[in-house]
Amino acid sequence: MEIAGITFQNPVLTASGTFGYGVEFDSLFDLNRLGGIVVKGISARPIEGNPPPRLVPTASGMLNSVGLQNIGARTFIETKLPFLRTLKARTIVNVFGTCVEEYVECLNLLNEADGIAAYELNISCPNTSRGGVEFSSDPKSAYEVVASAKNAAQRPLWVKLSPNVGDLREIALAAVDAGADALTLTNTFLGMSIDVETGKARIPRVVAGLSGPAIKPLVLRMVYQTAKVVSVPIIAVGGITRVEDALEFLMAGASAIEVGTANFYDPEATLKIVKGIEAYCLLKRVQGLKQLVGSLRV
Repeated sequence: MEIAGITFQNPVLTASGTFGYGVEFDSLFDLNRLGGIVVKGISARPIEGNPPPRLVPTASGMLNSVGLQNIGARTFIETKLPFLRTLKARTIVNVFGTCVEEYVECLNLLNEADGIAAYELNISCPNTSRGGVEFSSDPKSAYEVVASAKNAAQRPLWVKLSPNVGDLREIALAAVDAGADALTLTNTFLGMSIDVETGKARIPRVVAGLSGPAIKPLVLRMVYQTAKVVSVPIIAVGGITRVEDALEFLMAGASAIEVGTANFYDPEATLKIVKGIEAYCLLKRVQGLKQLVGSLRV
């Protein structure tokens, strides 16, 4: 399969922020079976992230407020990328900044490194005080940051959008008009949790990002609607825990999928989905993934 000129051996990738830098899972299964690894968000300089607790389980999901803690672009290139270069799975770097200039600075640093297949521009993180979701909530802001990033990027640019908007299609079209080569749909939904014994929010920042199976029907609808109005590939992420979930997203119009929250409780979730898609294609005599993408019958 191909996305924005890059060939992937299968459509199963890991979602940023749920799979570390890849090396953390190396002893658990053969990472070479994956289509790609989207590493946790990288900024030009290191970010400490939000105060703990950062994770709270919910019914059919999880709230997180990590705050994009990361080691920074230079350290990533020196200490993590050498391992990722040894894998058959493609490396996609999720890029974050608090302003347009920081996005561009990070991309310029990453441009100098070998072994990166594409960038995933994170303009949708809900767990930061500046940057993030503010770029994904307004078409003009989205256009500005994507256009600047596209001008700087020397590799295909995917843009990860927020579901916390009135009409995601407006933001998606603005990103595509600005030069996005693909769209990742979506980041987490805004949510919160309260400890009734203490009367305090379980997350210090109060509002956090909801992920997991609870959001899958919502994201599936967004992928289906957005695929009808954009001409670029869509990478779907949101509540994918089993092969049936992945197949639903492909049929709704996604060209590939990312597995996120499932990695926390089942480190082999991605591998199981890879095997499941292979088995399904054999059983149904599917000749290629293009036969599945957008095949929903209505």
